[in-house]
Amino acid sequence: MIIAIAKYFGWPLDQLDVVTAFLYGIMKELVFCAVPEGVDLDGDFDCLELVKAIYGLKQASRVWNETFDEFVCSIGFQVSAFDPCLYIKVVDGHCVLVLVYVDDVLITGSSPELISRTKTDLKTRFEMTDSGKCAFVLGIELVDGPDGSVTMCQRRYVDDILKRFAMDECKAVVSPVDISTRLVPSDAATKVNAPFREAVGALMHLMTATRPDIAYAVGYVSRFMENPQEEHWVAVKRIFRYLQGTKTHGICFKPGDNIDFRGYSDADWAGDLADRNELGQQEAVKCFAVYE
Repeated sequence: MIIAIAKYFGWPLDQLDVVTAFLYGIMKELVFCAVPEGVDLDGDFDCLELVKAIYGLKQASRVWNETFDEFVCSIGFQVSAFDPCLYIKVVDGHCVLVLVYVDDVLITGSSPELISRTKTDLKTRFEMTDSGKCAFVLGIELVDGPDGSVTMCQRRYVDDILKRFAMDECKAVVSPVDISTRLVPSDAATKVNAPFREAVGALMHLMTATRPDIAYAVGYVSRFMENPQEEHWVAVKRIFRYLQGTKTHGICFKPGDNIDFRGYSDADWAGDLADRNELGQQEAVKCFAVYE
């Protein structure tokens, strides 16, 4: 959503990364560790008390988040009522937004000066790398369009899963579902010899992030996770073939686009061959974005 807001208002979107973020957290619990090899101490010690969090501790991520939260709030930000990872600050009619995901930080706002001041404050407290304009975050690529739009896509991820499931040299198709194929559950004693669940899970990750166009197809094949057969695996491969030709597709945000909420739904009649229930019921809500 922060990407949509930034693009709608024409705000810059910068990215920072906290270096060794977990090491900033101060431990609240009493935790001991073995004396590291090569460390010389005065006295006979079998263990040491941890003052700061280290990577690998179950508390590390939470302690880091509490540390970051405390500092950001101390410089005038307020936590969003809708997202605990979103911080908002308003100064003289201008606002700046800070979004954190573990150690990745996105900053946008209506005032470049306020953004710069916020980045300076953060760098004073934490060692950070400043990537400038955000182009790649959490595995999602942000591609600028000639009309001022930005498209969120996952070309690298698509390439990775195509290669993982030996579909990187497949022939592309124009749709994720073959409308002439009707799949039904099977009670066969054997399953198809293929990584069916793993493949569907990989597709679900892509679907929920940037590819709503494969939502129906992925939902369809996920009904057969219990006992997948060859025809079900062929349907999964069909989705991969569709992705082969649509790697750059994604969610597009345009400046000044319509921000009205709109709902859409559709359903067939008795489309499920197993029980003749309705199939294809879909609902989508549009806010700031269109799929391209």
